[in-house]
Amino acid sequence: MVDKSSFTADEWELLQESVMMAGMAVTAADPNGLWGLLKEVFATNDELVKVRTDAGANPLIKAVVSDFGNEHGRSATRDVVKAKLRNLKPAEIPAKCIETLRQAGEVLDTKAPADAAAFKGWLRQISQHVAEAAPEIGGALVSDKEKATLKEISDALKLAA
Repeated sequence: MVDKSSFTADEWELLQESVMMAGMAVTAADPNGLWGLLKEVFATNDELVKVRTDAGANPLIKAVVSDFGNEHGRSATRDVVKAKLRNLKPAEIPAKCIETLRQAGEVLDTKAPADAAAFKGWLRQISQHVAEAAPEIGGALVSDKEKATLKEISDALKLAA
């Protein structure tokens, strides 16, 4: 069974980062004001709660969420993500997030091929949930920029769009 011990510390950190980056890519692609931002942040948290409460969730996803869910794991991951994004212009953030997702996908394909599809699908689900969390100005549920970012995320994770 694949678990935390199957990965290097850097690889495990990358998997934890991917959880934050999946939602951030969409949020940064088309910022939607303060309330929209809050709804999108809560959407990522909702996905984490679903995993914590789903007895049938993929064990690797559960392990990442468990580590991410403790205060040390969350703050350490937040610090790493903040450092990665620190000197970027807002328009550069989605690409950096998507690159992190691509790297996480490669690690999953190499180290956890049996769990890779489930984990990558879950990252894509987080992104979709974030995109649908706050209707855009003008009423569209998902903006064209968000749709394009979702496609880039699917491509980076080697998933069918």
